Amino acid sequence: MRDLAVAILVSFLAALAWERSAYAAETSPLPASQGYHVVHGWPELPAGEDLGSVSGVDVDAHNRVFVFHRANRRWPADDTLDLKPINRPTVTVFDGATGKLLYSWGANIFAMPHGLSVDPEGNIWLTDVALQQIFKFSPEGQRLMTLGERGVAGSDPYHFNRPTAVAVERDGSFYVSDGYINTRVAKYSADGKFLFQWGTKGTGPGQFDLVHGVVLGRDRKVYVSDRSNGRIQVFDATGHFLTQWSDPAIGRPYAVALSADGRIFVADGGDQPDGPPDRSALVVLAPDGSVLARIGRWGNQDGQMEMPHAVAIGPDGAVYVGDITGARIQKFVPTQ
Repeated sequence: MRDLAVAILVSFLAALAWERSAYAAETSPLPASQGYHVVHGWPELPAGEDLGSVSGVDVDAHNRVFVFHRANRRWPADDTLDLKPINRPTVTVFDGATGKLLYSWGANIFAMPHGLSVDPEGNIWLTDVALQQIFKFSPEGQRLMTLGERGVAGSDPYHFNRPTAVAVERDGSFYVSDGYINTRVAKYSADGKFLFQWGTKGTGPGQFDLVHGVVLGRDRKVYVSDRSNGRIQVFDATGHFLTQWSDPAIGRPYAVALSADGRIFVADGGDQPDGPPDRSALVVLAPDGSVLARIGRWGNQDGQMEMPHAVAIGPDGAVYVGDITGARIQKFVPTQ
């Protein structure tokens, strides 16, 4: 009997050790020989300047990093969003290689910045969850298109309810993730004509609970950050469900970026209601959705993240993470 008890205890301790090691593998940064490291001192901001909450980031073909941020605006505790435009620039552009500030624009336009994406032509697409609008700008800040009615929420083809992101096809047509309330993805022609939509609130395939981001793969697959469901859903170009990834290591996917070699980089905002409070990290997935690694951990030191909200990959392979609570943008590069 004693031998049996000892055997059971040994088995239990072995299982516990395995569970702890598996959790550590999920949540620890990559070893230096395998992963990425943060670039200290990137970007270079003028003395006394700060970005405020960083909600969106993307990189163009010229390695210019476009950062969408809220400057002196904060998300209100009562969730009532102010329509008064922010009086400071909200789009700041850095040189990806050096981190030098190139220029800024966007003052007195946006009320609550959210998503930013660069289309194949180099134009900048922005969403504002307070104004309920989608915007297309030139890289220098000239407005080219506005979709939605200022400050008016709705669920018809030309109204939105807290839209979060835009992904643009090579022919100029685009997808909108809409969003916090409407839980749908809608597609539009290059000139802004509504084509179709999909998604309802729920947990089944093709349903959403807070559609927080949308990106396109080179194979024209549509990757959707289904944030509150803790998963990434993948669709074909017409909105038909293909697969989903919901590994616990993915956490809460706020945003997704795709590398040239097919890996998927996920900003895990770390706000799981039933999980540890310090799960914020950058998650790397293989093309089949299996988890390769987690980079970084919760914190406000270089290489750490408080709530990663946006992620983008530059033409040189550098990865940029926008931290909405930490109010900064960080650059990560592969460790040689």
